[in-house]
Amino acid sequence: MKIIVPVLAAAAIALASGTAFAQRADVVIGVVLEPPHLDPTAGAAAAIDEVVYANLFEGLTRIGPTGEVLPALAESWEVSEDGLTYTFKLHEGVKFHDGAEFSSADVKFSLDRARAEDSTNAQKGLFAAIENVEATDPTTVTVTLSRPQGSFLYNMGWGDAVIVSEATAAGNMETPVGTGPFKFDSWARGSSVVLVRNPDYWGEAVALERAEFRIVPDAAAAIPALLSGDVHAFPNMPAGDALAQIQSDDRFEVVIGSTEGETLLSINNGKEPFDRLEVRQAIAHALNREEIIAGNGSGLGTPIGSHFSPANAAYVDLTDTYPYDPEKAKQLLADAGFADGISATLKLPPPPYAREGGQVIASQLRQVGIELEIIPVEWADWLSQVFTEKDYDMTIVSHTEPNDIDIYSRPDYYFNYQNESFNAIIAELDSTSDEEKRNELYGEAQRILAEDAVVGFLFQLPKIGVWDAKLEGMWENSPIPAIDLTQVKWAE
Repeated sequence: MKIIVPVLAAAAIALASGTAFAQRADVVIGVVLEPPHLDPTAGAAAAIDEVVYANLFEGLTRIGPTGEVLPALAESWEVSEDGLTYTFKLHEGVKFHDGAEFSSADVKFSLDRARAEDSTNAQKGLFAAIENVEATDPTTVTVTLSRPQGSFLYNMGWGDAVIVSEATAAGNMETPVGTGPFKFDSWARGSSVVLVRNPDYWGEAVALERAEFRIVPDAAAAIPALLSGDVHAFPNMPAGDALAQIQSDDRFEVVIGSTEGETLLSINNGKEPFDRLEVRQAIAHALNREEIIAGNGSGLGTPIGSHFSPANAAYVDLTDTYPYDPEKAKQLLADAGFADGISATLKLPPPPYAREGGQVIASQLRQVGIELEIIPVEWADWLSQVFTEKDYDMTIVSHTEPNDIDIYSRPDYYFNYQNESFNAIIAELDSTSDEEKRNELYGEAQRILAEDAVVGFLFQLPKIGVWDAKLEGMWENSPIPAIDLTQVKWAE
């Protein structure tokens, strides 16, 4: 017998159930790398920003999904005619997650801390042009520069420039306190980081009540987690050979976007024999980029010949500077006095582009007489051994910071590269605001790096985004290393 339920009765049943028509408000995001800690002002790992940028911490400005500079804690700003003074008007009614009132004093503390002599900020150069920070009144900050800086507002949108409270800054690595629309809930080491909605957020409330960033290090674990629904989205999916299978499944949306990730065979230029240009040129000639891309885990990527994104208007295609030529590589090694070959180490962090691509590169270099001992390292060990202590010969890593060609001018950077002509160009670029002139300088800088074969320039890392087809608001591209959940929601 067919039972007909009156409309009003059906509605009552739905309301009684509580969840019949409720929109989902939680999400599980898969990430490959676990952050070493959760303070973006005290670490270089992109995995930190992926979790906390725009979600938990905010800066004066922020970088949007297409790389544009947007207001954040500063609702507006004025720039003096000489380009030296920036006056920021701050939002009122902003609170930190511990309930403390946000004011101009927090901005002054954060910027002064970042540029201090003993600063541990991984991008201290972002603040080098700042001469003075004045908390003019509770909602006004005046920043004076020592020289005009065309990228200043952009720089203030980096994760390294977020605003923190003096009262809680020391504990942000483990229990971060920001002003963002989400607040920290818990961190199960090796498993996940959980954020929950901030009910006292000053701006537009987010749709999600809970967001879990689950650490899923490889395709073998990622694929079943996605297919079973345990993980709803992988903004950077380690899909491997299963990408085609996922693309054919209408339960998921697959978006191949771009990143700022210049993937490099980094070389220790300060260590023999890699301090010899001929040796680095030999390495460059030994690299078959197409083969490396095919074997990097996803089979996707755009070849690069210098440290710049092909999506940038200032990009110069320099992939033919040292074309693939194994015989030329052998001759260069012989000319440098290494006819019998070279032995070296290759330290590989966990991402597939490194672990899988490293096998291909080791094989290519072996063909020209460079024998590499492959040493797999965990991400924390890579940061300490390679990035900090410079204890390496070669390594593979993607540099995902935006417009970061200036890293080659830093005297203590892990490449151990020194070139005064390059440094002069970067200094001029830093003080130039004219777009046409900046692009010209970017081109000169790219050419110097390519000709010096500072590292093995491999490819621009693709962003393989995979998520539940009902999930809206995910970023298609990665102009910065962030998984911004502020606009993410489930379709009604």
